[in-house]
Amino acid sequence: MATATAQSRRDVKEYTFLWEGIDRNNRQVRGESRAASETVVTTNLRRQGVRIVKIKRQTFRGGKSVSDKDITFFTRQLATMLKAGVPLLQSFEIIARGHSNPRFSRLMMDIKSQIETGSSMSQAFRQQPKYFDALFCNLVEAGETSGMLDAILDRIATYKEKILALKSKIKSALFYPISVITVAIVVMWIIMVWVIPSFKKVFANFGAALPAPTLIVMALSDFVVQWWWLIATVIAATIFGFAFMLSRSSARS
Repeated sequence: MATATAQSRRDVKEYTFLWEGIDRNNRQVRGESRAASETVVTTNLRRQGVRIVKIKRQTFRGGKSVSDKDITFFTRQLATMLKAGVPLLQSFEIIARGHSNPRFSRLMMDIKSQIETGSSMSQAFRQQPKYFDALFCNLVEAGETSGMLDAILDRIATYKEKILALKSKIKSALFYPISVITVAIVVMWIIMVWVIPSFKKVFANFGAALPAPTLIVMALSDFVVQWWWLIATVIAATIFGFAFMLSRSSARS
């Protein structure tokens, strides 16, 4: 029965409400509460002697996707706060409020809400497999079991920071050859479409047999001129595919 009750509590989605009111001493008070609805917040505050004047549900809308860099930043901050003795739930609150990405803030508040309803932190992380992989969750669970959560989070943050640094070096190393290849393609395109046809008219006035390499280059130029739209489509598709993969990699890092 207790398990079913706890499970039902976890299934109820809660939100953050900002409120202002007047207490029993006619003083203005304000704060925030987590609850399933505005009615629940109002009822709880009324029991505490607070008369609600204004209440608003806080939303975290918009924002860019949560990246590996955001998760690494969160892991490092959480490890530092736990080492400093900051309570777990308060740490999530501080990290969520201090981040500029609304989606990341919403993710932190959702995890905090699951922990408040009785889930362990590793269980809350497992509910977000898009951002926390199995290794991350297993290490956090081991830290919770052993009582060394801050040390485990510190090691995870160090590992993820090294991975991000390695990805950054790989991208920097690829930038130069990609630039050279792009310039080479543009130069070859100009030669094949405009330069070679001009020389072809000059060679036609000679009336002599041309060497095989020259004929091959002229034939290749004719192919490029005739099928330029097909070649341009292939090149554009290749660039688009590469840019898409790069954007996905950047989103994760």
